[in-house]
Amino acid sequence: MKRASTLRLLSDLSDFSNANQLRQVLAEEPLARVRSSPDGRHLLLLRPPGSPAPLLLVSRKGAGLGLEPRCPAGQGPVLDAFFLQCPGWASGPCPVLALVWASGRAEVWGAGVQPEWQLLQQVELCVSSKARVVSAAALGNRLAWCEERPASTEVTPGSAQAAFGHCVCTRALEPHGENSAMLGAPRILLHHCPHFQLLASRSNFFMVPTATTWPNVAHILLIWYPAKGRITVTAPTHNLTYNKNLSSKGRDSWDFRSLIRRVPGLLSGGEPLDIHTCAPSQESLLLLSPKGVLSLIRRDGGTRAVGILGSGLLAQGVPVSLGVFNNTLACVLGSGLELLDMGSGRLLERKVLSTDRVHLLELSAPGIDEDENKSGLRLLSASGLFCVIWEVRKEGEWLNSEDLVFEEACGYYQRRSLLGARLTTDDLRRGSTFRAPLALAAILQGHQPPTKLLTDLQAELRDYHGLDRLKTRLVAADGQEEGWAELAEREVERLLRSDLTGDKLSQLNAIFSAFPAAAWCSTRRALQLQLDEAGQLKSRAPPDLWKKVLVDAGTDGALPAFELLCQCLCRLEPCWLPPFVELAQQQGGPGWGLGAGGPGPPLYRRALAVLGDWAGARAEALELELLLGSGRPKAVLQAIGQLVQAGQWERILDAGLAFSPSSPLLQMEIFTVLLAEFARHRQLDAHITRLRRLCPPDLTPTDLLLLLKKHLPDEEGPPAPFPKMGADPPLTVGLLRDLLEQARSEAQVPSPYEDILWDSGSCPPHPKSRQYPSQGQSNQN
Repeated sequence: MKRASTLRLLSDLSDFSNANQLRQVLAEEPLARVRSSPDGRHLLLLRPPGSPAPLLLVSRKGAGLGLEPRCPAGQGPVLDAFFLQCPGWASGPCPVLALVWASGRAEVWGAGVQPEWQLLQQVELCVSSKARVVSAAALGNRLAWCEERPASTEVTPGSAQAAFGHCVCTRALEPHGENSAMLGAPRILLHHCPHFQLLASRSNFFMVPTATTWPNVAHILLIWYPAKGRITVTAPTHNLTYNKNLSSKGRDSWDFRSLIRRVPGLLSGGEPLDIHTCAPSQESLLLLSPKGVLSLIRRDGGTRAVGILGSGLLAQGVPVSLGVFNNTLACVLGSGLELLDMGSGRLLERKVLSTDRVHLLELSAPGIDEDENKSGLRLLSASGLFCVIWEVRKEGEWLNSEDLVFEEACGYYQRRSLLGARLTTDDLRRGSTFRAPLALAAILQGHQPPTKLLTDLQAELRDYHGLDRLKTRLVAADGQEEGWAELAEREVERLLRSDLTGDKLSQLNAIFSAFPAAAWCSTRRALQLQLDEAGQLKSRAPPDLWKKVLVDAGTDGALPAFELLCQCLCRLEPCWLPPFVELAQQQGGPGWGLGAGGPGPPLYRRALAVLGDWAGARAEALELELLLGSGRPKAVLQAIGQLVQAGQWERILDAGLAFSPSSPLLQMEIFTVLLAEFARHRQLDAHITRLRRLCPPDLTPTDLLLLLKKHLPDEEGPPAPFPKMGADPPLTVGLLRDLLEQARSEAQVPSPYEDILWDSGSCPPHPKSRQYPSQGQSNQN
């Protein structure tokens, strides 16, 4: 059975108190917050703090007076207002209103037997007079708020300490007498947390990061269950969740920093949550990104995609209202109302409203009797209060080709999927999972064309029709060389969008073997490879595509995709191979190189395996570049050993100086190798300045001399003043002076050789010259 919706007017607002003001606020302020009381007879309208005339208005249906409280002097506008429930009253659940100011002031108002509202309590929520409330939410009889504590004078504004200067607190509404209520004692839930926006669903609170949240934790979202005393930490972008009982070991509060440190991988980095609008929905939270992607955060921390809305109006700043009613997502976007099925993500209906200022109300909206459909959708505007009623019609009146194809496809792929969440049409189209665009087009012939469906499948239909035309041209022998290359490129693009296993991997091997140039051109375009301004190879391809390329899943003699690309580069563009392997190492994730039998070899080893047959004369040079570019100590030392045999001292020093900042251990190993060569021959004398820069900072002159002693050649006879003919000069203290000065400047402990190698005092005076008499003077004597 299919559903259709109709709008029905419930009230023109004339039966509400302060009806004129109510209509004026609804017509003038699209960003006003609207809430209804638990008994369904009160409406609360709150303009945002930045509006020209901040206003709080509580309107009552039927007999009784409304409420328009005045803001105390110096307190500023009301930050937020909520209806609370007070359990245990003898006269039944009467509405209680809590007003919260940014300064920390709170007021509790009640509407009991008397027709007017009464002020029940005035209280300061924050302990410090300098603290301020940044967000608040209410659930049942509980009020929760996030307050910013005053920072000490030693804390720098904008630093991490200042960013974690917030705390989340809560107070419960308790009965006070027969018809009165008061907020109980405050309790701190979280210490040292960032700025959170608080939202409340039916049974839990959501703590959502904002634009001012510290970037390193802006991807983390918290869920608090007051009834169970449990808190859940979740990172939707990482698919991580962590549950913690607040009452463990007698504790009823937690430090935010110690809490998130308990979750492995939570602080490994991640993009902040890109949120345009968020709204609570029954037991879950709805998130809408600026690109129009709708996601649902369940109460257990799990995340799933719901659907996609048009992002054109979002970019224009049009207000958005979200809500879920009877497994149907309602989205008011400007003057349009879109209804999506939560199970499949399909658009059920789109309605154009007469005004662009419409608000969604909770299920307990005013004017709804107990006997009416509780799953109806309530809309409030200046024109009145409306209800969207679902009408059930016969199956034959509503089943069309689009519904038949997509419902059958969703059901078929759901049976084959291991996912617990329901598959949507977007999931079927992603990665060319849905493989029947031509059959779908044939089904739709003769029917009224569904615009959205054809728009979604337009790219795939164009590709398939292009392939059909190309095959027809090749059969007619028209432009065979260009046609085969074009066909190979398109086939490689199609295979890269699918899972490269079994026959598809064999097909990819055959195309790379027959058309290497076309296959490489297509792969380069799919991976979006390009050189940046510094000459480094970069890629803008999504991680899913790189995962398919890097997985080690060769079967039945077919090479994996990564080996195919390395083999193709050896044949066509050998100079691209080292930077491509380095880029692949940067793009690879944990477990991407796993083969059928467990962890596979690193990427540089997989690339080295194809060099012997295809690189030819350049195999040795490419091997050196791959070993050095791998960044792994064993591979780098293997390359250093080959360079030492070739006497390429400049390249060894370049590599050592490049790895020094990131790996002190590798720096020490390379320096030891070069120091041994420095002791054996004099080929490194011209590079002594760069060798001095490579000296580890913790190496003392004593350690340096002991290392040299191990590698000095044995003396075959007594030392001679001059070297033998054709032999290298011996190592002298003068040659070692630069290295010893470097080691001495970095060392922390004085060396016992310091008084020998360096003079601590001044030189002794020169002896006075003696006057010898001349020969004439001697003869006279």
